[in-house]
Amino acid sequence: MRKTFIVPTLFAAAFALSACDTDAERGLVGAGAGAAISKATGGDALTGAVIGGAAGVFCDDAGVCRR
Repeated sequence: MRKTFIVPTLFAAAFALSACDTDAERGLVGAGAGAAISKATGGDALTGAVIGGAAGVFCDDAGVCRR
């Protein structure tokens, strides 16, 4: 059950991040996705949100989510 939830969530987060124009938008989407994935895998949602938010903010700088 968990794998079937995680893979679509990752794809949805990647799709949503590609539509974001600012670091704040990418950070919010990343935080939401990180919290959802963390909670689905039995982890701490706050930690997942912090890590996901940071990944969302810096994905543009790393060249991962450039248009």
